Amino acid sequence: MYYEISFPGLGLSFDPDRIVCNLFGKNIYWYGLIIVVGFALAVFYACRRARQFGLKSDDILDVLLVATPTAIVCARAYYCIFNWSLFADNPISVLYIWHGGLAIYGGVIGAALAIIICTKIKKISCLALLDLTSLGFLIGQSIGRWGNFINREAFGAQTDSFLRMGLTDATGQTIYVHPTFLYESVWNLIGFVLIHFLSKRRKYDGQVALMYLAWYGLGRGFIEGLRTDSLYLFGSNLRVSQLLGFASFLAAVGILFYQKVFKEHDPSQLYVNRIAAQEAPEQ
Repeated sequence: MYYEISFPGLGLSFDPDRIVCNLFGKNIYWYGLIIVVGFALAVFYACRRARQFGLKSDDILDVLLVATPTAIVCARAYYCIFNWSLFADNPISVLYIWHGGLAIYGGVIGAALAIIICTKIKKISCLALLDLTSLGFLIGQSIGRWGNFINREAFGAQTDSFLRMGLTDATGQTIYVHPTFLYESVWNLIGFVLIHFLSKRRKYDGQVALMYLAWYGLGRGFIEGLRTDSLYLFGSNLRVSQLLGFASFLAAVGILFYQKVFKEHDPSQLYVNRIAAQEAPEQ
């Protein structure tokens, strides 16, 4: 177990407690609190911008009731499937979610599946909601990675780079590693800012979601290659999230290129404009 965290290149050191407080006999952990804060800010942002995508706040909240548990289940399933050796001797431990073990890509896939189903039932635009949700993902992922900082996890291989992170154990021994949690948090934050402004000039529904897949996939592909706790593809030396990251990047960029070069987009066909036209009073 590691205790002190340091960034010698920046002259900083920390020893954060994993526990925020004890409430009614139950420990409240920073990791969970950080995840909740990231989730809440993502929802707040989505609700504030819902009308710009032709949606309502109630649409966001209704879908969340299904998408949130689905995302958690899929995040757990993704982790367990590609880390089965930890559960093979006691399969029931797959249900012990409080022991940790969630994978963000599984959560994204689960949320997307829930959105596809819910929007079909509610008869609203799936692509418009995926666009808005993608921006929320970047907020939640950027903030959520700081839970890894508190837990001293999701770090990379040893390095002597300027931005190296020192982890000191109980014996006083320190290793210096890539702070991959920080790389991904900053990458997602930059992506959010860029795509937030680009989303105001989107040409078609689904464009923002494709930008998210391209941006996050590219960053995750490179950053995953630095990590020491990757999930591997069924005994191979292929990192699952790295493979998925680069594949989603290439697919999204290919579709964006096709849409840009070979398709003409009528602004009136954006879901928000179609909804506005339907709600406009007849002359």
